[in-house]
Amino acid sequence: MNGIRHYLLALQFFTRVPVTGRLAQWVGFSPQMLRASAAHFPGVGWIVGALGAAVFFVVERGLPGADGAWVAAVLSTIATVLLTGAFHEDGLADVADGLGGSADRSRALEIMKDSRIGAFGAIALVLALGLKFALLAMLAGGVGAAGGDERGASVALSAIVFAHVLSRLAPLFLIRWMPYVGDSGASKSKPLADAIANGALGVGILWAVPAVALLAWVQGGSATVAALATCIVAAAVMARLFWRRLQGFTGDGLGATQQVCELAIYLALAFAMTPAALR
Repeated sequence: MNGIRHYLLALQFFTRVPVTGRLAQWVGFSPQMLRASAAHFPGVGWIVGALGAAVFFVVERGLPGADGAWVAAVLSTIATVLLTGAFHEDGLADVADGLGGSADRSRALEIMKDSRIGAFGAIALVLALGLKFALLAMLAGGVGAAGGDERGASVALSAIVFAHVLSRLAPLFLIRWMPYVGDSGASKSKPLADAIANGALGVGILWAVPAVALLAWVQGGSATVAALATCIVAAAVMARLFWRRLQGFTGDGLGATQQVCELAIYLALAFAMTPAALR
């Protein structure tokens, strides 16, 4: 039963899914519970990814073709952003503002705490969202041209679910092996940043296993390996960046890592989808 409570707490913290009233009372709250809920971040990705995939499927069915794939990509992303409250996108913008705004560690951390968005954050969001739209449309439309609309849709849908789950597993490794350098006194999410145990990391990996199996079933082993490898590389690059610039990570850094890993997965799958003769 504790596992269910921890999952619902993670869902409450990282999405706009209402966990209120008697259900909220049953779930409860404590810093220890919030820390334990970190193991279920990839499980939250299943909900977000399922919604994004469902919206993509409905729109793409009603608006077939390349233009329809673009509309589906945009509306699917809007749905996931509304569900999460742009939680991770906000982290990406804050990290871009902080690291882009100053080479000084203390000043960068101070900028990241500012709720206002700056030029670097705005540019990062525009580029990230634009790339996401293009890659999702390519995954649906590009394969559709070579292997039929049904095949293209299944590739895009499996990619959305896989990316949302695996990109939420990656930050757990930063929490496990890097120190937290944010503002402990002001951050309500500080318990999430405390080092998680190997058991919690194992639970997160278990959440990811079915997503890996789904992608392998739809897109094959080589595409799945490419997506996993690219996600690992992206997470390692973010970890190195945070260590070099901040000597640790912040809550915003975890959100930025999720966004970068999600994009990296889509990019890897797009490359894996494209026949070598066309490159």
